[in-house]
Amino acid sequence: MSTTTGSKLQQLLSSSKGFFIVWCMIAAFGTYFCMYAFRKPFSAGTYSEYKLWGIDYKAVLIIAQVFGYMLSKFAGIKVISELKASSRRNLIIVLILIAEVALLFFGLVPYPYNFIFLFVNGLPLGMVWGVVFSYLEGRRFTEVLGTGLSISLIISSGILKTFYFYLHGWVPAISEFWLPPVIGLIFLPLFLFFVWMLSVIPAPTPEDIASRSARTPMSKEDKRKVLRDYGMGLLGFIIIYALLATMRDFRDNFSVEIWKEIEGKWNKDVFAQTETITGLIVLIVLASLSLIKSNIKGFWVTTGLIGFGLLLGAMSTFLFQLHVLSAFWWMLLLGMGLFLAYIPMQVALFERTIALFRMKANAGFFVYICDATGYLGSVGLTLYKEFFMSGLNWSKLLINFSYAQSAVSLGILFFTVIFFYRRKRAILTEKAL
Repeated sequence: MSTTTGSKLQQLLSSSKGFFIVWCMIAAFGTYFCMYAFRKPFSAGTYSEYKLWGIDYKAVLIIAQVFGYMLSKFAGIKVISELKASSRRNLIIVLILIAEVALLFFGLVPYPYNFIFLFVNGLPLGMVWGVVFSYLEGRRFTEVLGTGLSISLIISSGILKTFYFYLHGWVPAISEFWLPPVIGLIFLPLFLFFVWMLSVIPAPTPEDIASRSARTPMSKEDKRKVLRDYGMGLLGFIIIYALLATMRDFRDNFSVEIWKEIEGKWNKDVFAQTETITGLIVLIVLASLSLIKSNIKGFWVTTGLIGFGLLLGAMSTFLFQLHVLSAFWWMLLLGMGLFLAYIPMQVALFERTIALFRMKANAGFFVYICDATGYLGSVGLTLYKEFFMSGLNWSKLLINFSYAQSAVSLGILFFTVIFFYRRKRAILTEKAL
């Protein structure tokens, strides 16, 4: 892109609110969608002919990748919270290239030694979300801008699984071990284009900063102060988010196995159908949150939405067990409830919390603490199922976890909301004095 063209584009993004919003949504959606092309397609395979240490090889592969992804989230607590704007583009490109090289070795190295390369593949990918969201946070329309990122997170896995099945049908000679690197190479040029789109997004305006507070790299003292002042409330949010992340990852990783158990005749398009419908509904709901200008109202509406999502997940599971809902509607409503709680926490809740209490912080710090804990839970749940619940099927485990997660999270949400309510009242009282 020429300097003149770049300058005109920057001016247009700064002068046109509508163009700016659409540009950011497309850039975030496209970048994160393409990231999933390097992470998720392998999970559409069954690897039914292979076992390792008495465990299904697919479970070994998922555990290996998720363990790497989890370590990436722990690293992201520091890397993303301290990330400078000038380093974002180069970092995200390097992360994806490492992931693709790991996939190539996954195809090249024979079973059973290639699982280690899915661990390596997960190591860089966990930080991609934080880099993308750092372009969007701290703005008056962050919830709207974040919808592109959120929709990508919801629908990308389902669409890419469907793409995996179609590609395998078109070129059956490609093995389950080579399909993931091939899909990654197909999406690499698109990824680079969307990263360029992100890189030309202007910095937050003075109006953005006045509305939502400045977002700067955090020092060690900044982190200590935030945790010291709001640690108890944040701990509640972290536990809820971690439970939601564990359930989301489990439902996504073993969706093929779950559908085989609950629906005898299912087709490969079902993943794209359920997740696309869910994504569109969550997009509308999440975008509506940006209409709420008051940060305190936005905070309460967001926490209420999280509670509704938790209830919807438990109720849909209960109605499925009563045979009121079909398998399709259960998976659709369960996913909808899950994402109506999970996505607002990721995009809106911490954004509003930082703005409401004028914290010197960024959303990446909180989300990466949550994600690291959540993926630790995902690894633990998969291992527990393999070693201690071998007789239990995947759908039954999803049902049980749905009930437990909803009950525990709703209880914690109640006490967490009380904490932040009292904290805000105390701050207002101090100012009045």
